[in-house]
Amino acid sequence: MTRPLTIDDLYRFAIPADPVLSPDGDRVVYTLTTQDAEHDRAACSLWEVRTDGGPARRLTRGPADAAPRWSPDGTTVAFLREGRIHLLPATGGEAAPLADGEPEHGGGVPVWSPDGTRIAFAAPACRPDPAAPVVIDRLGYKADGDGAFGPVRTHLFVADVATGESRQLTHGDFHAGPPAWSPDGSRLAFPASIGGDTDVTGASAAYVIDVDADGAMPRLTGPATGLIGPVDWFADGTALLVVGRTTVSAGHLALLRQPLDGGAPVPLTGALDRNVMPGGPGYPGALPQFRGADIVFCARDRGVTRLYQLAADKITEFPLAEGTGVGGCSVAAKAGRAALLVSDRSSFGEIALLDLDTGSTTRLTEHTAEALAGVTLHPSTEREFTISDGTRVHGFVVRDPKAPSHGPLLVDVHGGPHNAWSPHADPVHLYHQELASRGWTILALNIRGSDGYGEAFYTAAIGAWGDADEKDVLEPVAELVAEGLADPGRIALTGYSYGGYLACWLSARSDVFAAVVPGGVVTDLISMAGTSDTGHDLFTTEIGDRDRQVALSPLSHVDAVRAPTLILHGEADDTCPVGQAEQWFHALRVRDVPVRLVRYPGASHLFVLSGRPSHRADYSRRLVGWVTGHTALRTAGADHD
Repeated sequence: MTRPLTIDDLYRFAIPADPVLSPDGDRVVYTLTTQDAEHDRAACSLWEVRTDGGPARRLTRGPADAAPRWSPDGTTVAFLREGRIHLLPATGGEAAPLADGEPEHGGGVPVWSPDGTRIAFAAPACRPDPAAPVVIDRLGYKADGDGAFGPVRTHLFVADVATGESRQLTHGDFHAGPPAWSPDGSRLAFPASIGGDTDVTGASAAYVIDVDADGAMPRLTGPATGLIGPVDWFADGTALLVVGRTTVSAGHLALLRQPLDGGAPVPLTGALDRNVMPGGPGYPGALPQFRGADIVFCARDRGVTRLYQLAADKITEFPLAEGTGVGGCSVAAKAGRAALLVSDRSSFGEIALLDLDTGSTTRLTEHTAEALAGVTLHPSTEREFTISDGTRVHGFVVRDPKAPSHGPLLVDVHGGPHNAWSPHADPVHLYHQELASRGWTILALNIRGSDGYGEAFYTAAIGAWGDADEKDVLEPVAELVAEGLADPGRIALTGYSYGGYLACWLSARSDVFAAVVPGGVVTDLISMAGTSDTGHDLFTTEIGDRDRQVALSPLSHVDAVRAPTLILHGEADDTCPVGQAEQWFHALRVRDVPVRLVRYPGASHLFVLSGRPSHRADYSRRLVGWVTGHTALRTAGADHD
């Protein structure tokens, strides 16, 4: 016998991430996140699986072990534990800190030198005094999850593996991004925004610094007029491989070849018309990696992050099973293999082995099946809608195939705005499964602005949030009602981050929704621009001038809201500050609209992904209770009338 997935199953999840393949291609080390109910936290440890078969085994005890990286000779795994670099022998045994004592600067993701004698990393240059005044002279003075960091800057360090001694390479009023070693081990490349008014313009560039020269200064490699992300080196050492854009603007990230002679970057992936995905929380992908002269990289298409290869100016997709998404990739070029983190409709994520020559894959783990034995997931099916202006909007419907038609409908809007729903098993939005078990239909739409449908679609709502994409929600809902799938009196709306913004906006623009649950909300674009950790950059590239910020703020239209509203928000959210939720709550309460605000103590913007399991479960339970209760009330009221 099997049963449907419930919110309580959250505590059974075991989800892998960050696979790294040994240089000989025989072993994969990865992180596995489980839920520690006793301490109310997510716990992360290192695991290993052999590529020739056999069960996965646990390597470390956790609870906060992350970012494993193999040494070039395959004898040692470096990783982060509680913010410090540790070393684990490949033959087994206990992990030991790289440095004796507690380093003042902490640690960062370890990057081995080509000869394996040194480790580079980016880390805060000092530990802040929590009681000291925070003096602010530039924008970008806080970050979600960290709060205001004042004068503390992230800089590059190099540690000697034999002695553990480290020294700081970069200095100054800027943050150094993740480093990459040159092929000869003499230089480090990194992204940064250095000098002038880069905090206002948002421009960044790739820099190079000599590792062994005392007092060396970073050298700019090209124009500081774009958006530069992760970097790597071409094998001849004359150019960098960069993920970024040549301008400071909203649009696709591309692979760029940045010559070290100061020349303009050369786009490598523009013909694909898809967004390169280097990976990040909620944005599955992997850093681009070399396979000889070829480049293996990720990009998203129709909600699924796929794996591609750039060879001799030709881009081809690896033939993974239909619907398989990639959330991590580690290439062992000499072995002709790659370790992947893959997701599909039945698994949250598993480790797989890819033969880079044949394209065949072998699944190495079954963590989802083992953790959820006897549990079934309600399937998702694809839908596509043609909007009245001719735009085609793609999305996914989750429902119990046995559920009757003319039932309740929940519309869920993703964040970003440049993210996307996928067809994969979803460990985050557990209320989808809970509601489907109660006869609901869930509609998850990739409205214009979503990633994976070309750059024109990606930028279609720039300067027109709400205005441009509201019809992408309202017209598909009307179509489902016309088909008889949804009861027009029992339609609810939710969304998080940008989805929270659009939920507030639509509740002021339409009377379709019987209940609304915005999370991580944006309601006032004026205050958001000055208080969000990404506010200035976001609104200079996404919204435009002050008049547009006012016109596109849900708060400017709040008089029209009538739907009962539940607002869910993290108290430590620095991306969408909690004041946004407070403003919306106040505006609805004084207008006598049924409203409730739930604040999650200590929760950052990403708490819905990786915060306390009790908070994540509570979020889903409250949402289910609100939409089921208020849609029932609206139906009862209509029947009574």
